[in-house]
Amino acid sequence: MGALIGGIIAVAIGIWLWIVWPGQVIVIQGSIPLMLIGAGLLAVIAGITSIKDSIEAKKLEKEAQQSSEQK
Repeated sequence: MGALIGGIIAVAIGIWLWIVWPGQVIVIQGSIPLMLIGAGLLAVIAGITSIKDSIEAKKLEKEAQQSSEQK
């Protein structure tokens, strides 16, 4: 969950910096927003994946518990 929130914040800051520094994408100052956006998107994807994994683990745990109760 932390990666998801951190990623969203990084993407928002990156987009904001891109708006504040228009036309400077080629120089070092302009690469900071692009790096923030890229890293933020990766963090968002990682956060969503971890949430899906935890939901799947709970689902499998529940199924295993139900099958052990039926025996």
